[in-house]
Amino acid sequence: MKHELLYRPNFTLARVMLDPGEAVTAEAGAMVSMSDDLEMKTKGRGGIGKALLRSFAGGESFFQNTYTAGPNGGEVTLAPTYPGDVIELALEGNAIMAQSGSYIFDYGDVEIDTKFGGGKMFFSGESLFLLKLHGHGKVFLSAYGAIHMVELGEGEHYKVDTSHIVAFDESATFKVTKAGGMKSLFFSGEGLVCRFSGPGRVWIQSRNPSLFVMMEQLAKRG
Repeated sequence: MKHELLYRPNFTLARVMLDPGEAVTAEAGAMVSMSDDLEMKTKGRGGIGKALLRSFAGGESFFQNTYTAGPNGGEVTLAPTYPGDVIELALEGNAIMAQSGSYIFDYGDVEIDTKFGGGKMFFSGESLFLLKLHGHGKVFLSAYGAIHMVELGEGEHYKVDTSHIVAFDESATFKVTKAGGMKSLFFSGEGLVCRFSGPGRVWIQSRNPSLFVMMEQLAKRG
């Protein structure tokens, strides 16, 4: 299996080339195009229980699509909902936590679960639950805008606006807190942030999807 990420970072398109018999699993609605002889099967990943939890708590689709190549191989192209970049992350027994809505597709032996992010996530405007990606393989996540990675050493700390988080290593712990004092909470435009503690990597998106949705709604009303 080979792949390439085209038109980065503004309008990224993932092109996946499959050898005979190879398969890739993607979020419902992510497919842009596919070879005529690829077989697509749709099902709730991990059984009904996990699929329901991932859908209602994690913000993902109940169903996912698996694309399998025939005897001649083939390709499928996939893209995220928002205009922006796509990042490829390797899983080698480790786990990565991702914001709901960032998952596009994966291949290999990858499992997707949901994990409670803490009650304060609700007040930050983000989902209460995160996606836990683990196993062996590769997973592809999307962002609104460009993606920036920060690597934290043991005991290092870093604050990120909750709306700009794409993913982070499970080894990096976090807590939701204020960006500054009480005055800053209400008047700075920053609100709540996640304070990460190393070791681990944090992936950040350069744009705020919440503002994108709000601007779309205002445009429709206008």
